[in-house]
Amino acid sequence: MSQVKENLIYSKEHEWVQVLDDDTVRIGISDFAQDQLGEIVFLELPEVDSEVEAHTSIGSVESVKAVSDLYCPVSGVVTKVNELLVDSPEVINDDPFGEGWMFEVKLSNLDELKELLSADQYKEFIEGE
Repeated sequence: MSQVKENLIYSKEHEWVQVLDDDTVRIGISDFAQDQLGEIVFLELPEVDSEVEAHTSIGSVESVKAVSDLYCPVSGVVTKVNELLVDSPEVINDDPFGEGWMFEVKLSNLDELKELLSADQYKEFIEGE
């Protein structure tokens, strides 16, 4: 069974969201997603200062199995990307919730957080996958 952290919220596209402060979140892919992808070998992340829209593709994750779109679960402006992943994307496989975080977004619509899944809702969702 994939690990689901209780203190995070999740999207149906398998991203996790950690609320850092009133209007900034950190985003990565879930343990379920990295497990389904297999060994991650390349990552395309959004640019810092780029505007992102909720539920739109903003990059890609390439594994030995497939290339998958990376979706942003919220709208806003990218304030930071995890540069460690540029040269070491496999960190996502080892630590998807820690060192494997992908980017941070300053939110433009706080209400979008309410549309995401709680840990329990996400567990139920992936059981059906």
